[in-house]
This record gives sequence, C-alpha cells and structure tokens, in this order.
Amino acid sequence: MKKTSLLLLLGLLFSLTSLTKGSHSKDEDWINLLDNNLSKWEMYLSYKHQNGYSGKIPTDADGKEILPIGYNKNVNNMFTVIQENNEPVLKVSGEYYGCVFTKEKFKNYRLKLKVKFGTKKWEPRADKLMDAGVLYHSQGEAGVDYWRAWMLAQEFQVMEGHFGDYWNIANAAIDIRAYLPEGTMSAVADESQNFISFGTHTNNTGFCMRKMRAETPNNGWTEIELVCFEGKSLHIINGKVVMVLQNSRYYDGKEFQPLIEGKIQLQSEAAEVYYKDIKIKPINKMPAEFEKLF
Repeated sequence: MKKTSLLLLLGLLFSLTSLTKGSHSKDEDWINLLDNNLSKWEMYLSYKHQNGYSGKIPTDADGKEILPIGYNKNVNNMFTVIQENNEPVLKVSGEYYGCVFTKEKFKNYRLKLKVKFGTKKWEPRADKLMDAGVLYHSQGEAGVDYWRAWMLAQEFQVMEGHFGDYWNIANAAIDIRAYLPEGTMSAVADESQNFISFGTHTNNTGFCMRKMRAETPNNGWTEIELVCFEGKSLHIINGKVVMVLQNSRYYDGKEFQPLIEGKIQLQSEAAEVYYKDIKIKPINKMPAEFEKLF
C-alpha cells in the first residue's frame, strides 16, 4: 500500500473513532438517578391527610398534635422500586403526603423522566384529579408548605389534565410568560406574553396553568423535561414547551433571595404514581433552541 493511501486510511479511521467517542461522550453526559436501591434518594413522609384539612398540624382525639412520620421511614412501603421490561420503576403509593428527594443538590441542568398514574387514590383526593409533581430548587427542611410535606421549592405540576402547570411551594416566587389572570380566571402560560410574577409577595397567586395539554393520552408514559439555568426554567411535556419561567426566588421574611439551585423532590400527593428513566445532565448555558424564549 502506498504511503499516501495509508495516511488517508488512518485519517479516516481516526475521524470515525473521534465521532464515535464524541457521540458516546454525549450520551454519558446524562446521569441516571434511579436504581433498584434508591441509592441517590432520601424520603420524607408527613401525614395521611383527611377531608377538611385546614393547613394546621393534625391533632388526635384528645387534641394533641400528631407528629409527622419524618425522614427515611418507608411506612407501608410508600416508595418501592419495581421492574418493568428489566428497567427500574419507582412506584409511589400516595397513601401519605411526602416525597423522595435527591441527596445531591443541582444547579444548571436538564432533567428528564417519564411518569404515569396508577389506579389508587386516597383522601382527601379520592374524588379529585390524580395529583403529583416534580419540585425543583428545593432547599431547607421538609414540611414547610401548606400540606407540611415538602421543602421550599418551585413546582412542575404532574396532574390529570394539568401536566406542566406551576405552583409555588412555601415562600417561593417566579416570573412566567403568561396571559394576565382576570377575575376568577387563572393565568395561562404563553411565550408570546410578557413575564408576570407569581407566588409569595407578588400581585398574583402561586399558580399558573400550562400553555396546552401535551401529555400522552390514556395515561400512557409521558416524558417531562425540566431545563434550569441561572434562575430561568422551562416546563416541557413530550418535547413541547408549555411554560417559560425566570427570576426564580424566595422571600426570606425581609426580602427576596435567588432560588436557583437545590434538591429535586418527587411528590406523593394522595395518588398512586410511577416514575422511570430519571436522568439529569449538567449544562453551562441555556440551550440554543430555547434562548429566544427569554
């Protein structure tokens, strides 16, 4: 073989190897967060709430305050990992309000997971829509919200007919591109609108509806993606952006402070829910395809 041909062949092999390595490296950027032992998660359980709950600490028949179950006590196997097609799936029974939450804090990332509901519901939601959620930028102690079940956080809602809605948890606030609420009508997200504020110490409630319904029909597995970068975030359902958010913050009792990093909580909220393919990838800038939305 001539020297020139040999050099060309070696160059081609090097290029193919580089491409393969680059592709493989890109795949490896995603970190798997779910295994059979929930080794990257902890848990918190509060109460089995009943109808008529008012936001106060529950009491027994003698009027004595009932303590929450607390951290890392998996009562009634609330959180279990089952197998589906040889893949781990997190089953959340929903019987108690609470969550699993990552041991690690995260900042500037893309989070993807698949979710669907089971069949069981519990009081006080037995006659209501099935409900859960992904809470991000979670900080501090659990149990600081109305239901005494979660940490301070922003919520990516997972609910029948409401995948992608926003709720503030505890004293969080954020700005969302949305149509202004009017009277009893809720605000509705849309990237064509200006940013308006939601949450504690703002002019609006801590709730905003997503732009559209994009979840998989008939309770099939729905992929949700959360993109977070320096206080900006995107709620994405099956590849469709349903909400654009920025200026994530919380009120510390005197003034607002940035809320741009923290743990991730997966809610248990009186409905049976399943999570799988939970993975996260660090980013060092807002992905180019989303920059125009801000």
